[in-house]
Amino acid sequence: MIPARYGSTRLPGKPLLDIAGRPMIVRVAERAASARSVERVIVATDDERVCLAVRAAGFEAVMTRAEHRSGSDRVAEVARELVDFTCIVNLQGDEPLISPQTIERAVRALIADRRAQVVTCYERIAEPGEVLDPDVVKIVIDERGYALYFSRAPIPFPRDAVQRYGSLEEALRAEPALLATFRKHTGLYAYRRDFLLEYSQERASDLECIESLEQLRALGMGARIRAIEVNAPTIGVDTFEDLMRVRAIWERGESEERINLAGGGDA
Repeated sequence: MIPARYGSTRLPGKPLLDIAGRPMIVRVAERAASARSVERVIVATDDERVCLAVRAAGFEAVMTRAEHRSGSDRVAEVARELVDFTCIVNLQGDEPLISPQTIERAVRALIADRRAQVVTCYERIAEPGEVLDPDVVKIVIDERGYALYFSRAPIPFPRDAVQRYGSLEEALRAEPALLATFRKHTGLYAYRRDFLLEYSQERASDLECIESLEQLRALGMGARIRAIEVNAPTIGVDTFEDLMRVRAIWERGESEERINLAGGGDA
C-alpha cells in the first residue's frame, strides 16, 4: 500500500512530480510491484488527480478520506477491507529509488518474528550533514534489534565528543568514526494487519505530534518494531534538492543498476 497525499508544503503536488517521464507515485508503484513477496499494489490517495495518474499507468488506486493524520492511518482505511491479507506493507510515496529486495526483506522478517507487530528498515549514515538534517529521521535500536526511538534530532547524542569539540558538527568533522553510531530510518513499514487496524483507532500521541513521526504512536502503544539493516541506499524526496538528486540518478540511467547491486547485498 502506497499512501499519497497531494498537498505538500514544500513540494505541492509531490506524487505527480515527474521522474524521467513518469509521475513519482508511479515510479514507487513500479518498485513495489517488482518485489516477489508483494501480491497486490494499491495507491491510497485523497486526490482524484493522483488516482487518475496511477490508474492510467495500469496500477490500482483507491480514494480515501482527506483528513488522515499519517500515511499509516490512510493505509489502514483501505486495509480494513482487505480481509484476506495478514501483512500490509506501507511504502512511502516519495521513495522512488526503494529497492524491491528491501520490501522483501521486511516481509520475511515480519513472518519470521512472531513477537514483532511491525518491521521497518534502516541504513547506515554516510554523510555528516544527514546527522544534522531534521528531514533525515534517525533510529536507535536495542541489542535484540527492536526500535527504541525515532527522532529528527541526532540520536544517540555523543555527549563526550561534543564536549571535546564544542559542537556536534565539529565532533563529526574531527572524528569521522562517530558516523557509525547513527542510523537513518527508511520509509517503509510491514504491519500485521490486525495491529495496523488497532493502531488507526488510537489517537495521535504527544510524541508523534511533537516529532511529526507516525511510528512513535506505535512505540507508545507498546508495539515491538523489528528494525532490519538494508544495504540499498534510498533518497526520500522531501525537498526540491532531493528531487533534483533523484532525477539526476534516473537521467544517468543509474536507478536500475543501484537497485540491482543493492538487491544483491540485501539477499
